[in-house]
Amino acid sequence: MERAGGEATMKVTDHIKNAKGNTLFSFEIVPPVKGNSIQELYDNIHPLMEFNPPFIDVTTSREEYVYIDKAGLYDKKITRMRPGTVGICASIKHKFNVDTIPHVICGGFTKAETEYMLIDCHYLGIDNVMALRGDAMKEEKYFTPTEGGNVYATDLVSQIQNLNKGKYLHDDVQGEDRSDFCIGVAGYPEKHLEAPSFMSDLKRLKEKVDAGADYVVTQMFFDNKKYFEFVEAAKAIGIQVPIIPGIKPIAVKRHLQLLPQVFSLDLPQDLVEAVEACKNNLEVRQVGVEWAIQQSKELKAAGVPVLHYYTMGKSDNIKAIAKEVF
Repeated sequence: MERAGGEATMKVTDHIKNAKGNTLFSFEIVPPVKGNSIQELYDNIHPLMEFNPPFIDVTTSREEYVYIDKAGLYDKKITRMRPGTVGICASIKHKFNVDTIPHVICGGFTKAETEYMLIDCHYLGIDNVMALRGDAMKEEKYFTPTEGGNVYATDLVSQIQNLNKGKYLHDDVQGEDRSDFCIGVAGYPEKHLEAPSFMSDLKRLKEKVDAGADYVVTQMFFDNKKYFEFVEAAKAIGIQVPIIPGIKPIAVKRHLQLLPQVFSLDLPQDLVEAVEACKNNLEVRQVGVEWAIQQSKELKAAGVPVLHYYTMGKSDNIKAIAKEVF
């Protein structure tokens, strides 16, 4: 499909079908902090375009609190440090002629605000969205739903599907140019950190798919066996949509403590020992690249639909991986 201006637009599921079994390359970026130029983002995207990504994900950050000093008294205000996800998606789509996927989250957004965001996406020819619950705020131990917002990702998927049917929050719209969003959701090969068990988490994933999710992107993992077992378990309970593996190369020594703590995942002992033997983070970065290359080659050989990389705003290590895999 083509929108005004000659820009390509295609659903993720169609990109996968058109690849006819070949593994695609995609990646995820983080918007710049407010006050910073988008040029640095462009500079990091450009080296990865030679690998022909059919789509690029753009994350959405939820609100956070800042404390403003007013004559010795601190005033608590809400701010967003990385605004503009939809605008960045539109800009990247126009500049690179590539499909972009904004992350739509529950936390920090009312259902009405979500609806406005989705309407903007549709107007801009953005036909894919990633539906996520989102994390707790930094000051919170557990996720607290926003008043008037969606509680779970399943609720968010349902709202998006309702919009696809012309059912808005306060009225029905029967126009011909309705949205037809392709919806991605998150999956957790080692279960979500809040889930009581792997199987209960898998059941939540099936609820998201049953609500209308079209594909799944996994959280990062470092042991491919975890991904393969996850896919088999998902199929066994009736999940038939594509499951895209998410890959993040380790880049600094601190990741040994940070990643298991934040994402509730296991690091293979061979990887741990290789990182611990590094003298500096430059060596760690190379270990991360080499590990991700081997992961990627095995996953590609197994016929995964897409290899999706978490760039965290830097492209040099992702390019080094992609050169060896694609």
